[in-house]
Amino acid sequence: MHIRPVSFDHPDAVKLNDQVQAEYGVRYGDDGDATPLAPTDFEPPNGLYLIAYDELGTPVASGGWRAQDENGEGNQDGDAELKRMYVVEQMRGRGLARRILAALEEDARAAGRTRMVLETGAKQPEAVALYISSGYEPCEKFGYYRFHELSLCYAKAL
Repeated sequence: MHIRPVSFDHPDAVKLNDQVQAEYGVRYGDDGDATPLAPTDFEPPNGLYLIAYDELGTPVASGGWRAQDENGEGNQDGDAELKRMYVVEQMRGRGLARRILAALEEDARAAGRTRMVLETGAKQPEAVALYISSGYEPCEKFGYYRFHELSLCYAKAL
């Protein structure tokens, strides 16, 4: 696997984002994650978006972080918010998400961020298991879905 940074509007990022949105739609019976995101959210040094490619150059996993500070939606100064962690179904169980997560944490730490935060959902038990096994702990809800009953929020000091 080769993991490399790309822009959030790169064609491969758009392709994987469309796939994860479709999966959210199936799991939650809606149109996917409505959290507003822009390509500029993931531009260094205030963010990073990564894609993992297989040996044939096919994009198979993604994830990014974006800087967040106190904003009235529950974020704190120094937060790095994890977004769009996704592994295509046929590549799951190989440690790709864990590798991307570690790279994002390292980059956010190097950028001076002090806490990685994420919002996931109760219908994503695989994601919850990954985050808990990676040292994340439940935190006060934040962000777009902070009032949604299926929203789960986690944080980890960087």
